Amino acid sequence: MSEAFVERVPPLPMDTATALAQGRWGTPAAVLGPHQGPAGRYLRVFVPGAESVAVRQEDRDDVHLRPAEPEGLFVGDLADGPYRLAIRWPGGEQVTEDPYAFGPLLGDLDLHLIGEGRHLELARALGAEPCTVESVRGVRFAVWAPNARRVSVVGTFNSWDGRRHPMIRRGEGGVWELFVPRLGSGELYKYEIIDRDGHLLPQKADPLARAAELPPGTASIVPRPASHKWGDEAWMATRARRQAPNAPISIYELHPGSWVRGPNGDMLDWRNLADRLVPYVKAMGFTHVELMPVAEHPFTGSWGYQPLGLFAPTRRFGEPEDFALFVEACHREEIGVIVDWVPAHFPSDAHGLARFDGTALYEHEDPREGFHKDWNTLIYNFGRREVSNFLIASALHWLEHFHVDGLRVDAVASMLYRDYSRQPGEWVPNHLGGRENLEAVAFLRELNALVAQRHPGAIMIAEESTAWPGVTRPAAEGGLGFSYKWNMGWMHDTLHYLQRDPLYRRHHHDEMTFGLVYAFSERFVLPLSHDEVVHGKGSLLEKMPGDLWQKFAGLRAYFAFMWTHPGKKLLFMGGEIAQRREWNHDGEIDWDLLKDPLHRGMQALVGDLNRLYAASPALHESDAEPSGFRWLVQDDRENSVFAYLRQAPGEKPVITVVNLTPVPRWNYRIGVPQAGGWHEIFNSDAESYGGSGVGNGGWVEARAEGLGGEPASIEIVIPPLGALVFVPDGA
Repeated sequence: MSEAFVERVPPLPMDTATALAQGRWGTPAAVLGPHQGPAGRYLRVFVPGAESVAVRQEDRDDVHLRPAEPEGLFVGDLADGPYRLAIRWPGGEQVTEDPYAFGPLLGDLDLHLIGEGRHLELARALGAEPCTVESVRGVRFAVWAPNARRVSVVGTFNSWDGRRHPMIRRGEGGVWELFVPRLGSGELYKYEIIDRDGHLLPQKADPLARAAELPPGTASIVPRPASHKWGDEAWMATRARRQAPNAPISIYELHPGSWVRGPNGDMLDWRNLADRLVPYVKAMGFTHVELMPVAEHPFTGSWGYQPLGLFAPTRRFGEPEDFALFVEACHREEIGVIVDWVPAHFPSDAHGLARFDGTALYEHEDPREGFHKDWNTLIYNFGRREVSNFLIASALHWLEHFHVDGLRVDAVASMLYRDYSRQPGEWVPNHLGGRENLEAVAFLRELNALVAQRHPGAIMIAEESTAWPGVTRPAAEGGLGFSYKWNMGWMHDTLHYLQRDPLYRRHHHDEMTFGLVYAFSERFVLPLSHDEVVHGKGSLLEKMPGDLWQKFAGLRAYFAFMWTHPGKKLLFMGGEIAQRREWNHDGEIDWDLLKDPLHRGMQALVGDLNRLYAASPALHESDAEPSGFRWLVQDDRENSVFAYLRQAPGEKPVITVVNLTPVPRWNYRIGVPQAGGWHEIFNSDAESYGGSGVGNGGWVEARAEGLGGEPASIEIVIPPLGALVFVPDGA
């Protein structure tokens, strides 16, 4: 070795060499890659386990680098110009470019926006991005880990060795970046992090991964470049009108893995699910499907409500491209797609977000703020701008890249209150001394405002179970800015009533009427969701008391009450065929029940209610207006009879009459707004639905005899546990 060579490649200080050998050196660009010294250009390459390294440059012979300390370090002269490395491994030769020969890829604006918590296209800036740099194809990795001492990207391409590809820290915001040449889509990878105290953490999945390994695997996957060519322009152009407060919205909620299974009991992928589901939903008259969370999640039994991959559709049902095809298949048949989205909390799996860089990065340090005892999960720190940015970018990603039409935001109540499900002393008040989570409120307002601004026509639905005021009021007016809110109170009250023996319902009459006291305080969705048919609660059918006939009749009447009540509709899969057992996510709906006429009748009834609802402007146009509803019979406790009128300007009014006892009501007189003929257009007791056929022959005559403040009245027969719907003659 010549003296000139020694001078040209300065030896590494011993502490630097030791740290490099141990994989603890956090500034790789300072020592690896090409450098310009006083005597000329030189190169260091660190490839532990390699036998030799040669430099290849155009029009030059290979130059073999010499081994140096520590083991795995190779150094030597480097001529001007681009170069490649020929690395000899025990199993063969690898020819590649040097990751440390490339300059920074993230721009100053990206870094600034990430640091400010205002980068709304975060999945473009962070994560794994296949790209071409200086005519070299590869993958650019970037991750936020501000408190890490060293971050490496590891994967199948480097034998999961964190010494091979340490990343370069960019600026003061805590973003680490590295371009790895000659990688492509499909590579498995994670991040290996050493915290600021020198501790090696469990390897972490990428928070911004757009694809992930099928559980129980936990690696992230370099995604394919977006290739789907959307053809749903007609739907997107009319979406705002179809999802407006005056539109009919009837949502079929489903768990994609257990709606129907394949012949071997396997879950269907998105393409096969679309082939089966879309025609069914269309034939049933539902306007939307709502998918339980489809973001990647480690535990199947969480049904997706404990996600870790907020930018990645779960691999259980195929590739991200397949999910896009599913959404487009729905749009072709004029069916909207709502996705459950979970920004409230995340699981504490070691490979996930928990103490991501060795600190409470995404969560709170104090468990009184950052730990959910009910769910054994961690709560996002909504007050940290980078965390709220991460969540907002996730929401926008689903709306933009997958054209979903809305997000149902899970567990909003748990976000709004610092003392949610906590005893005194187990929570920390806000800076004003109150129980409200002011940071979460600010986050939700910003989220909803940005969705409205960037994706007009998309809807945001809050699962919020308290009386928090203004959930659907615009954020500019002091509200949270949601489009709709699940009416949990209506659901609890009415199911509580219907589970009682009809003999005692007279004492609890207000449980069916109380919802109208606040029905117009928000824009509501009436939910009969998966929550009501799990954890020992039984099915909707089994909640109904009495013998089998009474159970079916009671559920048919309840559905009629729901579909004609103010508020948009949501029904969990299986409810439409009167599933007898509660939902099992490891199976499928008991479709064989449709061999029974009673179950076929329930399915027909739900389809007819959907069509009646959509075809009757009075049942949806004034959903959020007090003027659209009027009680005709509100206080007949003894007979458990309810009657009400729905109306919209310039449209035919609709009258619903419900009898929730198993006793028919003969010659029952009700006030109506006009004399003349009234058509009985729906009867839940019709024989075609499995009922007894008691009714009014399809038509009644209203006499000009006032009753209950109405100018006319009709005398009708109300079937046992039955509901009737009437509309007047004429235009």
